[in-house]
Amino acid sequence: MIIGVPKEIKNNENRVALTPAGAKELVKRGHTVYVQHTAGEGSGFSDSEYETAGAKILPTIEATYEIAEMIIKVKEPIEPEYALIKEDQLLFTYFHFASHEPLTKAMVDSKAVCLAYETVEKSDRSLPLLIPMSEVAGRMSVQKGANYLEKPLKGRGILLGGVPGVLPAKVLILGGGIVGTQAAWMAAGLGADVTIMDVSLQRMRYLEDVMPANVNTMMSNEYNIRKMIKSADLIIGAVLIPGAKAPHLITRDMLKEMRPGTVLVDVAVDQGGCIETCKPTTHENPTFIIDDVVHYCVANMPGAVPYTSTLALTNATLPYAIQLADKGWKKAAQENAELIPGLNVINGDIVYKAVAEAFGMNYVPVEKYL
Repeated sequence: MIIGVPKEIKNNENRVALTPAGAKELVKRGHTVYVQHTAGEGSGFSDSEYETAGAKILPTIEATYEIAEMIIKVKEPIEPEYALIKEDQLLFTYFHFASHEPLTKAMVDSKAVCLAYETVEKSDRSLPLLIPMSEVAGRMSVQKGANYLEKPLKGRGILLGGVPGVLPAKVLILGGGIVGTQAAWMAAGLGADVTIMDVSLQRMRYLEDVMPANVNTMMSNEYNIRKMIKSADLIIGAVLIPGAKAPHLITRDMLKEMRPGTVLVDVAVDQGGCIETCKPTTHENPTFIIDDVVHYCVANMPGAVPYTSTLALTNATLPYAIQLADKGWKKAAQENAELIPGLNVINGDIVYKAVAEAFGMNYVPVEKYL
């Protein structure tokens, strides 16, 4: 198969979808890998490293899309890329369709095959290609939140872990999944007073077992959320519904109940966000303030630590990329059921129900193609 790795062009996105080690594995199996000039530089990988691994370097993004049967990316295509995508071309990347109608319509119109990292699903319902970036984003959410609690950055002026004789900051985490768990570990490690909210008693029992003593669990409902936000210093939104829009657990009117300088970090912002007032921001302009509450809503948080993120992501995606290259997407999906929910758009049809429902568009069961 001819595989193309374009350079990411989203604002401050420094990750790359394939490392030189990954390129070598694909070339070893007889595939041809084309990498756009400087695609790996943001993550610390030079063109010469890719060439040593057997990949070929192309000068432009247009040339990379033009030649490839499969495009491997990190972030969803953005508007300048829409016209470059061809019918029947396989795109293997994060899409988050349910929060972006123009992208969905563009991919439907392109008649490409869109296989989304975030909805590839194992039999136990876990999301193997979302987990590594969720781990990075969960840990970063606390790092960033602690930073923005500082007074010069308009926060409350609180040190997350406190000091002897001074109470630590209160951290409220909405959602006890991968992001919430990683955020709790980080916040607890820094000495904060942490509460995780979730709707699953089973999950909370597990968290009670594994978390240190400064982490508590609480049932997530509107009454409890309203009660907790009054004293929270840092609130982290970590709610994910696979492939669908996240629900708004914190609404606009709740900001009035928070103390000035409270920091909100919405990790779910690329799925529409679980905090109503959060709109996607960039690493260039990461925060904004509403009602004296600091909002940090960067949609590609792991892009700020591209070396770690790229290695973590490609460790997870490469085995699937090899299957897709070796067998083609149809046979790979027939032989590995984990790939089937990853299929979101095929040749102009939306084959992932939550995406079709998000925009009231026509849904076609994926079985039509398998």
